[in-house]
Amino acid sequence: MSHIGSKQIKIPKNVSIDLSMNKIYVRGDLGKLELPLNNINIHLKNIENDQFLILDPINTGTKKQKTASYIMWGTYRTLIENMLIGVSKGYSKTIELVGVGYKAQLIDKKLVLKIGFSIEINYEIPSDIKVDCSRSNIIVISGIDKQKVNQVAAEIRLLRKPEPYKGKGIRYLGEVIRLKEGKKK
Repeated sequence: MSHIGSKQIKIPKNVSIDLSMNKIYVRGDLGKLELPLNNINIHLKNIENDQFLILDPINTGTKKQKTASYIMWGTYRTLIENMLIGVSKGYSKTIELVGVGYKAQLIDKKLVLKIGFSIEINYEIPSDIKVDCSRSNIIVISGIDKQKVNQVAAEIRLLRKPEPYKGKGIRYLGEVIRLKEGKKK
């Protein structure tokens, strides 16, 4: 069994945490996030001017509740740690457009993509996500929620996945595409 849930989470100095009935609220310099909690106990602990968060699975109730608590223990710890990093530092994902004439530009709150189709594709950007198109073939997606940032990046990538013969398409920065060999005469 993994013991990721038993690790303490160090709380950054500029982050405040509110624990209420079955919810945790995390507020930092960049924004505020919340997470509903089920079958888990959370304690705040002070050690030498540092604050730590400790998660414990519940040990009361039915066997089914105990099992569910142990199953979600590590997941909740990771989600809370991602929230703490998000509100203090933020997350970003970089996408590159590879292909002749592939361009991206930001108009109002829409991302306009020219990616080899006969029409331009307009992608509506969620309100809590920031998109930067300083170069025409590089898109930087940033925000405080790791899941939303990665979801938006994946949705944009799905508009034109990299093809395996020439490698054209939308890919994450640094992603390696294995190219297939073309036809032989």
